Amino acid sequence: MQPSYEKTIRACFVGYIVQAIVNNFIPLLFVTFQERYGIPLSQITLLVAFNFSVQLLVDGLSVRFVDRIGYRASMILAHLAAAAGLVLLTVLPERLPSPFPGILLSVMVYAVGGGLIEVVVSPVVEACPSDNKEAAMSLLHSFYCWGHVGVVLLSTVFFRLFGVENWKALALVWALVPLCNAAAFAKVPIAPLIQEGQTGLRLRDLFRMPLFWVFLLMMTCAGASEQAVSQWASIFAEKGLGISKTAGDLAGPMSFAVLMGASRAFYGRFGDRIPLERFMRYSSLLCILSYLGISLLPWPALNLAACALCGLSVGIMWPGTFSRAASALPGGGTAMFALFALAGDVGCSLGPTTVGFVFGLLGDDLKRGVLAGVVFPALLLAGILLSGRGAGQKK
Repeated sequence: MQPSYEKTIRACFVGYIVQAIVNNFIPLLFVTFQERYGIPLSQITLLVAFNFSVQLLVDGLSVRFVDRIGYRASMILAHLAAAAGLVLLTVLPERLPSPFPGILLSVMVYAVGGGLIEVVVSPVVEACPSDNKEAAMSLLHSFYCWGHVGVVLLSTVFFRLFGVENWKALALVWALVPLCNAAAFAKVPIAPLIQEGQTGLRLRDLFRMPLFWVFLLMMTCAGASEQAVSQWASIFAEKGLGISKTAGDLAGPMSFAVLMGASRAFYGRFGDRIPLERFMRYSSLLCILSYLGISLLPWPALNLAACALCGLSVGIMWPGTFSRAASALPGGGTAMFALFALAGDVGCSLGPTTVGFVFGLLGDDLKRGVLAGVVFPALLLAGILLSGRGAGQKK
């Protein structure tokens, strides 16, 4: 009897919510850490870079061990690490001689979980029998967006009702999510990514394929196009519209995340009717237009609307690249997905860094910084066109 993989896919959806928790909960506590522990804000903001640096390291190392221990063990380990990091966050700052190393160690533990989830969750869904894998992959990645929105909104409500001084209780509540999902992954069926009798491509095999490098470029540009605007949207809202930090976060990053999730959910629902390459091509054109709208339009309200439109346009890029690569390079296996996760995370760092560098170089002109970032969606469009031509020649 063929096992049902519906529970597997649902557990993967929750896996991306877990990653949203570990990436977006602690930034809500920056001011609290500064006031409670007396840690300089310059040190606290390093936690975000440290989190993603650990995830990058895990992305690279996972090529060596995921296939050896298996997807089930990797998923359980990832969720337990995420839960442990959130629990340690409530304990270590007071137990160690200095609070900051305790926070840093907690971030390192849950970042291991976040990085491993990112590597494993996509191939697990890709391996599940499905009539439309591209739609399933897009819907999967939408849950990171919904998780991001949920973490911000529910945490804001909790802090308003019970006070931010009770943040440790909320951290323990969030830790229950990966803990319960680890139990789910101990039971759900997991299909093999490489079928019996077949062998996956080795790293040297992948590196010899020009099409692989095109997809790697696309993943880097997808992460860069997404984060180059997302990380600066709050500042656009605050400075351009003159509103508070809380309202700026809701009007900027939240609207970006909601529309990015809506784009992924839309393709998850109607992907069987729309060719993926065409949807990605038009989305990249819309992304270029949104970058130009942010940087060239003279009205702050329209700049902010263009930020939100950018979220809509980049939604399909990350999951779409995963799906197209899996189709064009069968047998890529864990190595391919791990390298794509690594490239995407590099892009997530490269995009906002590029905007920030140009922004500072040109006299704190944020619009011109974003204009420089238009190179990423432009390269992404070129990669989509090249990958379509390359996949057609391969077939």
